[in-house]
Amino acid sequence: MNSTVEKTTLKFLFLSGIVAFFNLIRKPLMKDWLIIFFLKSYIASILDVLAVKKGYIKYPVTLFKVFDISFLFSYILFPISCVYYNQLTKNSNVFGMIAKSLCFSVPMTIVENWLEKNTRLVEYKKSWNWKYTFASITTTFLIVRLIMDIIRKATNTGYTATNKE
Repeated sequence: MNSTVEKTTLKFLFLSGIVAFFNLIRKPLMKDWLIIFFLKSYIASILDVLAVKKGYIKYPVTLFKVFDISFLFSYILFPISCVYYNQLTKNSNVFGMIAKSLCFSVPMTIVENWLEKNTRLVEYKKSWNWKYTFASITTTFLIVRLIMDIIRKATNTGYTATNKE
């Protein structure tokens, strides 16, 4: 892909992400969805910065030149997918949460792997490969879900992970 097509793709994903964000926060439990969104952004940006600084991942073509990380993925697309995941697992048991996390992390890993092989949007360096991407995506979905359960139990609001599907 050439740089113009890649930039256009990023702009389309950015606009789609903004629309999806506003759609998400209109649903009940808006406070929870915003906490998840910002928590996931925080975790994703830390992990992305570490991976970039250690030289495992590089983003040659970006939407915003001031960031070394993928702003679009870490601050918009990944957090939005985590909110959707949390909405789908609001009444899930542990097995349901793990199974549903795979429904998100497997396609996301496949897409990133395809992007790495066919575009300049992401480049794996050193020993990084799709397995690390898959593990980090899956783990962060589950960590954010666990943190939200702890928050809900501490504040005695919302749903818990002990509800059955």
